[in-house]
Amino acid sequence: MPGKGTPRRTIRVSDEQWRKAKEKAEKEGRDVSDVVRDCLDEYTKDDPKK
Repeated sequence: MPGKGTPRRTIRVSDEQWRKAKEKAEKEGRDVSDVVRDCLDEYTKDDPKK
C-alpha cells in the first residue's frame, strides 16, 4: 500500500479542485493521495534536457 507509514502533509486546494480530483480518482479506483504522489514524482524527476 503506497503511502503507508508516510507522514501526513497539508496542502491548500479549492473545494472545486478537490471534488473533481476525488471524483476522477475514485472512477480510476485510486485516491487523491495516490494522484498527488504520482504528480509529485513526475514534477520532481530529473529533466534530461538540463
